[in-house]
Amino acid sequence: MSSIAATDTTISTQQTKVIQPAWVRVMHWINAVAMILMIMSGWQIYNASPLFDFRFDRSITLGGWLGGALLWHFAAMWLLMLNGLAYLVTGLATGRFRRKLLPISPASVFADIKAALTFKLSHGDLTVYNAVQKLLYLGIILVGIFVVLTGLSMWKPVQLHWLVTLFGDYPAARYVHFVCMALICAFLVIHILLALLVPKSLRAMIIGR
Repeated sequence: MSSIAATDTTISTQQTKVIQPAWVRVMHWINAVAMILMIMSGWQIYNASPLFDFRFDRSITLGGWLGGALLWHFAAMWLLMLNGLAYLVTGLATGRFRRKLLPISPASVFADIKAALTFKLSHGDLTVYNAVQKLLYLGIILVGIFVVLTGLSMWKPVQLHWLVTLFGDYPAARYVHFVCMALICAFLVIHILLALLVPKSLRAMIIGR
């Protein structure tokens, strides 16, 4: 009986424990909306002057035409920049990034990838990120910084010529921007897939527990 009671107490504690604080949940969903708006409007902008021999179907673009897409893209850009900056500052100030994303090592990443491929990767404690999650989240933060910097260099190439120079030139900045967009799309696919495979992680990002 004592073991059953202890188990019930553990389950009850896990259910009431705050896994994702309110500020993380709010900023997460704002970022999600901003990213989707920027990706869809960005695809419409890309269609006006494609880098490669393909265009995105109009059904998955936003804005209707170049001018409309640019309006959506700039609006979402400010939302993503301000919210992303607030997320970075808060994450660093509260020590959340240090606690959740560090330490990380190649050995731990390979070990967790192997465990994931053999369906042995544990998801019992959502308060602790495994090495693969740490790598993905650190990577997407870095990609987010690059996508903003390349976006700014493309938006104001004359005023921010020094920023354009960091990427080589304007065409190079466009290619880097496109690659960052593709990486963000890949992250979103993996992120959503993992959320579906571990539904309690999605619940935690909605209600916090």
